Amino acid sequence: MWGCVGGLFGLALLILSVVIYWRIFNKAGYSGALGLLMFIPIANLIALLILAFGTWPIEEELRRLRGGSYRE
Repeated sequence: MWGCVGGLFGLALLILSVVIYWRIFNKAGYSGALGLLMFIPIANLIALLILAFGTWPIEEELRRLRGGSYRE
């Protein structure tokens, strides 16, 4: 009985983690599927380094939009 409850709890935490990482990568401008890399041991460190020190696609888009001419 408690094994099933523990398994369901673990599955719920796994799904919640996937959703959280998916949203983080989406908000940064990357594909949300890159959030799945967080569950691969060495790839998660590389993904975190890219998020921490890389230029996000959303920043590049913002820079491009601000640098362009605006029509009023």
